[in-house]
Amino acid sequence: MRATVNFPAHGGPALPPSMLLRNLSSPAANGAVSPSDHAFLRRRGVNKLRVGCFICCSGPPGIWGPCATNTAQLAVAEINKRGGILGREIELSIYDAGGPLDAVLNRAEQAVVDDEIDLIVGMHTSAVRVALRKITTANRIPYIYTPVYEGGERTPGVMAIGETPRWQSRPSIHWLADVKKAQRWYLIGSDYVWPWQSHRAVKRYIKETGGCVVGEEFVPLGEDNHEAHLERIRAARPDVVLISLIGTDSITFNRAFGESGLGATALRLAGAMDETVLLGIGADNSENMFCASGYFPGVGSRANDDFQSRYRAMFGANAPPIGSLGQSSYEGLRFLEAVANKAGSLSMAPMLAAGRNIVYGGARGPVTVRDGHARMQMYLAEADGLDFKLIKPV
Repeated sequence: MRATVNFPAHGGPALPPSMLLRNLSSPAANGAVSPSDHAFLRRRGVNKLRVGCFICCSGPPGIWGPCATNTAQLAVAEINKRGGILGREIELSIYDAGGPLDAVLNRAEQAVVDDEIDLIVGMHTSAVRVALRKITTANRIPYIYTPVYEGGERTPGVMAIGETPRWQSRPSIHWLADVKKAQRWYLIGSDYVWPWQSHRAVKRYIKETGGCVVGEEFVPLGEDNHEAHLERIRAARPDVVLISLIGTDSITFNRAFGESGLGATALRLAGAMDETVLLGIGADNSENMFCASGYFPGVGSRANDDFQSRYRAMFGANAPPIGSLGQSSYEGLRFLEAVANKAGSLSMAPMLAAGRNIVYGGARGPVTVRDGHARMQMYLAEADGLDFKLIKPV
């Protein structure tokens, strides 16, 4: 799926209806453009900054797609109102980064060749990032990766700004060990690169506290039968279950976890967890669930309050709920704006140099990037019904 939305700096039409939605995986993607569309494109001019936003709109992480799409649109509208980036108005295209990797790569190749995108902002799994960076590197297209991830991304041209285990999981594990006396840990995650690599780091942090891992398993994406997993967890008698499942997979697991009664006897610490997922789990199944993140809607700050106010003003009171994963698309575009302004250029080398050491502002407040690693204020929270109650900064 591709939805192309152009946000003019001073009002006016977006793309014509015939071009609003295109399925890049279908033959119709290369269909003829009508004469009226040609005229529209000539009126638009060519000095656009074409940003391809690859967002999971399908599959288990697709639950974050609506919010991520909205926050990207909000960021573009704000940047274009300020005159764009280095005088170039952003033309935003949304591409589905969910589903089979081959299909995602096909969309990316067509985005580069046919749509002539200038750079990519990605809110999707690390498995997609690992595959997609081959295309961006070959075509020298800057690539900003926004969500929580495993860390260690050093591919030339890729700039990652999400939370990593060192700053997200480590202080949370130490807090649970100190305050909740947690020693026995069971690790369960989706079967791809983010949980694989994150669990390697998590095991070191657990060892630092004197704790031990009493079980670990990886679950295929899309798995919704968790009876066997819960049986093994019950037999292992952990103090904490660390959950690295994503999207709807996390919802189905945590629902089953709560319904089985395990929520009363074992704590849960989740990585890719936010209010969107919590709504799916339900208040009855979120007992003793903890989460650490660089963003929660409940953080009281002017940056966050202003962001949420602008989000509601643009999309209405019934818009998709804001969460850390969906919000990260907004952060990615604000980071792009700051990097381009510092570099004074949208070329690959100047942007990469500027992006390695910079401070930018978004809904999270100030985020510092040093030597390519993003640092932000991190918060530990506990599920409280359908919201997260902040415990402390970590």
